[in-house]
Amino acid sequence: MPVIDFKAKADELLPDGASYDSCLACGLCSSGCPASGLEGMDPRRFIRMAVLGLNEELSNTPWIWTCTQCKRCAHVCPMNIDVSVLVGLARGLWPQEKKPSGIVRSCEAQMRSDSTSAMGVMPEDFVEIVEETLEEIRASDPRFADLQAPVDKEGAHFFINQNSREPAVEPEEMGPLWKVLDYVGADWTYSSSGWAAENFCMFTGDDNAWRAMVEKRVDAINRLGCKVWINTECGHSFYTLWKGVERFGLTANFEPASLVTYYAKWIREGKLPVNSDWNTRGLKFTLQDPCQLIRKSIGDPAADDLRFVVRTLVGEDNFIDMQPNRNANYCCGGGGGFLQAGMNEQRRAYGKRKYDQIIATDASYVMTPCHNCHSQMEDLGHHYGGSYHVVHFWTLICLSLGLLADTERKYLGPELQDI
Repeated sequence: MPVIDFKAKADELLPDGASYDSCLACGLCSSGCPASGLEGMDPRRFIRMAVLGLNEELSNTPWIWTCTQCKRCAHVCPMNIDVSVLVGLARGLWPQEKKPSGIVRSCEAQMRSDSTSAMGVMPEDFVEIVEETLEEIRASDPRFADLQAPVDKEGAHFFINQNSREPAVEPEEMGPLWKVLDYVGADWTYSSSGWAAENFCMFTGDDNAWRAMVEKRVDAINRLGCKVWINTECGHSFYTLWKGVERFGLTANFEPASLVTYYAKWIREGKLPVNSDWNTRGLKFTLQDPCQLIRKSIGDPAADDLRFVVRTLVGEDNFIDMQPNRNANYCCGGGGGFLQAGMNEQRRAYGKRKYDQIIATDASYVMTPCHNCHSQMEDLGHHYGGSYHVVHFWTLICLSLGLLADTERKYLGPELQDI
């Protein structure tokens, strides 16, 4: 296994004029890290070992695959030390055959075609799935006889990406998003290439593969001449694309945006006249802030938009925030490739803090605009015996507008099947 000079790299992370000699070993990084204690490691220990030159130990610890690189350690550190950068460096130098095979396979699947899909959905298959799903929606409800889901539409204002989970295993979940876009009159398109949202190559620590994925997507958006790239309800895809553009010096002739921001904008403008009238039972909802979207990318403005949308949808008195939240929120443990790493025992131990947060709200539903968060919190509920449901924003928006089909209620509980 290659050995890294972690101290030299750690020194590069220090702010101007700072020194590790001034570190009080306060432990804020470790106390706020759900990965603390896994594999006998925590962020403070990782940094101290780096300073002491214990490079071989740090180069070989499997803890780097339990760290989700959520950056909460850097968020609370008085010196702004970002352990996740060291973790990414260590991941990149592990031999490919020793990295968690699930993350590697996901990256390899992305590299196989212009789709950049981690689930291996080819460009022609994606187009066919979109067309077939669209025809089913049109045939099942006359209100959507003219519903559109454009692909490769040049000059469209919005370029929309799509997490591979929908076309691969639950295409009916694409319908609510299309209905929202149709309702507000959005001028949008998919692309037959570079349409996939996820990027597990970034999580392998392989910068060349990360760059290749981002380049394909940026090229697709530039080629169609879209003005705004909207990241769908997927947490890490915003960070991986826009950070990749900055990191690799790519030319992006478009603006990045989150779908959450546009949900809030369209509600404020009256284009999405949603309300909480449907919630006659006073069901309680809480919210998971995706680390990749909030803490690592847009910050409190997006967190504020999330809360505005949720409160409008479910009712002010029916929203219970987790504590802590927003930029300080704990990672759920689904990101950083952890879900794909095959380390289920460690991942669920990591996620226990998030499960406890959810249970403390006594909410029946958790809303989150992130697929990894969605899958992780569902799994935590099943594993630890929780009775909550995890739901996409587009589901409740369409429910409020009376647009949600019976086939689009997979993540709703029995009390919301007939509304």
